[in-house]
Amino acid sequence: MNKQIIAAALALPLALSSAFAQEAQGPSVKISGFGTGALTWTNTDQAEFGRPNQASGVKKSPRTGVDSNLGLQADIGVNSWLSFTAQGLVRRDAEEEYGAELGWAFAKAKISDQASVRVGRIGLPAFMISDYRNVGYANNFLRPPVEMYSQVPFNSLDGIDLTYQHSFGDTTVTGQIAFGGAEAPLAGDLTARGKKMSALNIVAEHGPFTARFGRVDATVSIYGDGPSAVRLGTLLTGLRSFGTALRAPQLTEMANQLDTNEKKASFTSVGLGMDWNNIVVQTEFAKRKVDAYVNDTSSWYVMGGYRIGKFLPYVIQSKLKIDGTVANVVPATCPVASPTVCGQLAALRAGANTLPYTGVGQGESSTTSIGVRWDFYRSLALKAQIDRVKPAVGSGLLLNAAPGFNKDVTVGAVAIDFVF
Repeated sequence: MNKQIIAAALALPLALSSAFAQEAQGPSVKISGFGTGALTWTNTDQAEFGRPNQASGVKKSPRTGVDSNLGLQADIGVNSWLSFTAQGLVRRDAEEEYGAELGWAFAKAKISDQASVRVGRIGLPAFMISDYRNVGYANNFLRPPVEMYSQVPFNSLDGIDLTYQHSFGDTTVTGQIAFGGAEAPLAGDLTARGKKMSALNIVAEHGPFTARFGRVDATVSIYGDGPSAVRLGTLLTGLRSFGTALRAPQLTEMANQLDTNEKKASFTSVGLGMDWNNIVVQTEFAKRKVDAYVNDTSSWYVMGGYRIGKFLPYVIQSKLKIDGTVANVVPATCPVASPTVCGQLAALRAGANTLPYTGVGQGESSTTSIGVRWDFYRSLALKAQIDRVKPAVGSGLLLNAAPGFNKDVTVGAVAIDFVF
């Protein structure tokens, strides 16, 4: 979306708040915001560390772009049952430079004290902290674990949702269903498009304990004109051509399975949280399934900490594992006595072997993190975190790695989170 249009949309509520202030019975307008200023660095120049879907990350020299962002939100209450919300975010995502995006833009109608409906652009409830994963101040850790939060490319959907909340004694249960579609830019000049999207989100809260179940289903396409899309297109064309020429239907079927046009995908996740007697625990486990070259995966993390006054030291362990990929049926032994054909088949086989480790959220990795949060002033928190990133195969989730790179990487970061 044009950045000038987004800037104008975000500035409009500021003008409206001034205008409405003159009307005694006019709508209420609330302007709020959040942000993070951070420095991030690693111990290597052979690979880069970045957040999910960033086109580039950081090496040894400290950079601000990995973990820094700025958000602005406007809430307009028209009356007791109708309101409008818009949220804009500036960060580095999919491109080399900072960019602006419109994360939320919806109308909310309160049906009753327990039920409400929203229409427009709403957050996609794929994770436990989906609604506030970009709000550093609202999270105990410095950044959400990349092994988990790299598995869904969509942050929001354009459509409708219904939320219903009910209390059963001391336990409050909130259910949410959403329907719509989404489009998201991906690193590498790619675009992910979701159609026929549905989401279910159920959260149960009992005192200091929280339990969650979520499920997202969609028909997904990934397309573009960047180098990675060209390589995939060349691979698919080659498989289909040799499937016909060699009378090998398994090659054609392999191409159809790898293709990313209108494929079914699902993401199922559960989460638990506890903040009790200064003990803080948060964990999620998720399964992704995609009928394309995008890996079927399992991902999880566990975070534990202990609050000491205004300090919260914590540790995190996270992991991403490949559960399944499309079988590579390109013959390892050339079936014809032609050096040219054999060379082309070998290139196709090698290209197919790299797919499970190429692209956003592909690969296998685990990370051990230690950190501390210090709430040193009202609405301000200082955080420091050290991560030991361990790619399982190749470079894992690291970015722009040197050929053959497969080493553990240490990542350091300090950040100030704020809300206003």
